[in-house]
Amino acid sequence: MFAMLTFNTKIALLVIIALLILAKVGLILLKTRIPVEDLKEMNLRLRTWWIMVVTFSTSLVLGRWGSLTFIALISFLALKEYLSLIPTRPIDRPILFLAYIAIPIQFFLIALKQYQMFIVFIPLFAILVLSIGMVMVGEPHGFLHTVGSLTWGLLITVFSLGHLGFLIVLPASVNPNGGVVGLLMYLILLTQFSDVIQYIVGKLFGRQQVIQRVSKGKTWEGLIGGLAITLILSVLLAPVFTPMNRWEGFFAGLLIGFAGFFGDVTISALKRDLGVKDAGTLLPGHGGILDRVDSLILSAPLFFNFVYWLHF
Repeated sequence: MFAMLTFNTKIALLVIIALLILAKVGLILLKTRIPVEDLKEMNLRLRTWWIMVVTFSTSLVLGRWGSLTFIALISFLALKEYLSLIPTRPIDRPILFLAYIAIPIQFFLIALKQYQMFIVFIPLFAILVLSIGMVMVGEPHGFLHTVGSLTWGLLITVFSLGHLGFLIVLPASVNPNGGVVGLLMYLILLTQFSDVIQYIVGKLFGRQQVIQRVSKGKTWEGLIGGLAITLILSVLLAPVFTPMNRWEGFFAGLLIGFAGFFGDVTISALKRDLGVKDAGTLLPGHGGILDRVDSLILSAPLFFNFVYWLHF
């Protein structure tokens, strides 16, 4: 059952669980010093983190197919949230169904390790299938809006997140320290730590907003603090989880830090445009799936192709 996990990745999971336990102990010790509403919010976020970590860990120990199924489910839920946010019409329903069909096809290509087909499938699917499907509906009004919105939605939820799946079908022999899941764990750990550090540093020291009209909570202080911690971790963890050396890890951290930030504010811009605070309610304290994976929509494809170019 644990064949996909190397010693390093097992230790990493144990460290993450230990950090969650320490966070809970910290909240218990500080409960008299934290405002009641803030304490409730923190406990809610922590409970959701437990659910996410346990679910993610379970998918890893179930093997490649279990992990691919889990990532495909995340893509499906992210696309579902996206389609629930954007304006659609009853006449668009056949086209929305076609968009969902793209998910199993994309992940089947990943399972078969068909990189050339995987990399072009979603763009071709959008150009050919969605466009022709919309033409066959017979209603030209709203053509550009529907096809354009669905294409962008597929790109961020299926194409981008699909790179997470392809990380675990890359040859494990090239990455003896991290094994099958090392690259995936490296990317997710850096992305999530960067998010958390940006939030904490921004809350404590943030003064200068980066893009005020898009995300008031994003500050230069938070961005720099998050990027600094990401770079340190990327250099330290590169030989532990990946085939990269420390210099390659540095540039990977730089890429993940900036791409994660701009992925986050991209989804923030979408939500501001649509007039919503969160993309969904599936993850209490965090919002929806899109709110949690927003940092991956740019970092996943960029990191994958960076590593693929260097070592595969």
